[in-house]
Amino acid sequence: MIKTRLVRLLSHAKKYIVYNILWQWAALLAQILAVFSIAGFLGTLADNRGDLVQTLGSLDAGRTVLILLLAAAIRFLCERMAARASYGASVDVKRILRKKIYEKLLKLGASYKEKTSTSEVVQLSTEGVEQLEVYFGKYLPQLFYSLLAPLTLFVILSFVDLKASLVLLLCVPLIPVSIVAVQKFAKKLLSRYWGIYTGLGDSFLENLQGLTTLKIYQADEQKAEEMDREAQEFRRITMKVLTMQLNSTSVMDIVAYGGAAVGMIVAVSEFLSGSLDFSGTLTIILLASEFFIPLRLLGSFFHIAMNGMTASDKIFRLLDLEEPKDGEEPMPRENFDIELWKVGFSYEKDREILKDLCLAIPQGSFVSLVGESGCGKSTIAGLLTGKLGNYQGEILIGGKGLSRISEKELMEHVTLVRHNSYIFKGTVEENLRMAKSQASEEEMRKVLSRVNLLGFLDTQEGLKTRLSEQGANLSGGQRQRLALARALLHDTPVYIFDEATSNIDAESEDLIMEVIRELARTRTVLLISHRLSNVVASDRIYLLDQGKILEQGTHQELMEKQGVYRKLYETQKNLEMYGKEAKA
Repeated sequence: MIKTRLVRLLSHAKKYIVYNILWQWAALLAQILAVFSIAGFLGTLADNRGDLVQTLGSLDAGRTVLILLLAAAIRFLCERMAARASYGASVDVKRILRKKIYEKLLKLGASYKEKTSTSEVVQLSTEGVEQLEVYFGKYLPQLFYSLLAPLTLFVILSFVDLKASLVLLLCVPLIPVSIVAVQKFAKKLLSRYWGIYTGLGDSFLENLQGLTTLKIYQADEQKAEEMDREAQEFRRITMKVLTMQLNSTSVMDIVAYGGAAVGMIVAVSEFLSGSLDFSGTLTIILLASEFFIPLRLLGSFFHIAMNGMTASDKIFRLLDLEEPKDGEEPMPRENFDIELWKVGFSYEKDREILKDLCLAIPQGSFVSLVGESGCGKSTIAGLLTGKLGNYQGEILIGGKGLSRISEKELMEHVTLVRHNSYIFKGTVEENLRMAKSQASEEEMRKVLSRVNLLGFLDTQEGLKTRLSEQGANLSGGQRQRLALARALLHDTPVYIFDEATSNIDAESEDLIMEVIRELARTRTVLLISHRLSNVVASDRIYLLDQGKILEQGTHQELMEKQGVYRKLYETQKNLEMYGKEAKA
């Protein structure tokens, strides 16, 4: 049971597998030498009719002791070195596989969530990789050694007694046959196991992330009951796996001990018939189990290997996911006009998000996209930043097709700030240096000052202020201002703000909008906002409805049309005035 693609992918581990096999083989040879020495000594004792004093006084006794000590030392060394080789293979496997998974996720980009779940990726990167660690570190070396050991023993013992050696060798394949017998059943069972396991992980992660919401609506008990049902199903499948493992192990034990017993019986019968001397009989009896022990150990690793193979199928399914096509050409150096011409896009076949969309964002302009939730505003942001692909129509930057531009070049010229831009655990400085690794302290303090965050940070530890996961020790407004400061430090010709002022306090919103309007004087800015008062100063506003442009123009032009935009603007304004009056 060797998966050639897996072996090719982890070719660096091959040398450790070879080392492991050779060290185990050397340990076997040392054991054979020790057994021959003991059998020879006992044979001499038998020839001397049990005269232990005479036997111990012979040269054979001293030689036997030396051989046993040497064999023990060699075996100890070989076992240590085999363990080191196994560890080396395990380390290589973990490093390479996790690197491959991470590189794949980078190539897929943020859109990987559309094709696989985060919990499955985490499970494959942890437990799945650990199962394959055992596959390479234990199973594969044992597989090849299990073939080498019986052949080595047969070649050597055939000189002692061919008949008994041949019987032992012929019994050896019974263990692989028993392994193959359970393989098909085990594969189906383990596939179900992994499916239920990843599903349980998805549910747990979702409930953990939404715990506050569940508490608010008192739905935590309901979700707990659902989790209990899923856990019960997982327990049942786990018990089936364990039962299968126990039963197959018992069968292999019977085969191994039975085969060794048959070989011993043949050797004893040969001794009784006078065809084999005492020393030879004892040698075969002592080494008979060594024909089967390697395969018996292989059988114990088999279930882990099967689990690893199932995990590898899922890993390869992830690694085989279609990647967004990345261009190779650089961005235009001077012209950053953005045009969308008859652009269509769908997440699903029957659900169009954008339909023959045409819009222009001239270089140095301040353009806004407005409309109801689900109209396609964020989808446009995803397209322009390369997050989404497989669109219809043309997207041009400086007259060059977006699909022809490399992702690296695009990221160096376009900055996206979302309402939930991620703040990493660490320091403020570390988060800022993601935008500009060589930024000076003065540059970082300057952008923090622009977003009115420097004063607060100076009351803490300045740039060394520690941030918890997702910046949880900051307020929502402070997190968003830090994200904005990071974006300003990136200093790109084009900025896209996707609901950058959502879910924050009014003071932070006003400050962020002030910074955005100031930025629009020198940079190309695309603002996506549900709040129409934020887009009044835009050079052009596009009102989207069901993936199409319903209205476009400046704020003044759209108000004069007395269409949908004016209606929405006045409705929002009246609601804001009502809210202010209510507070007063």
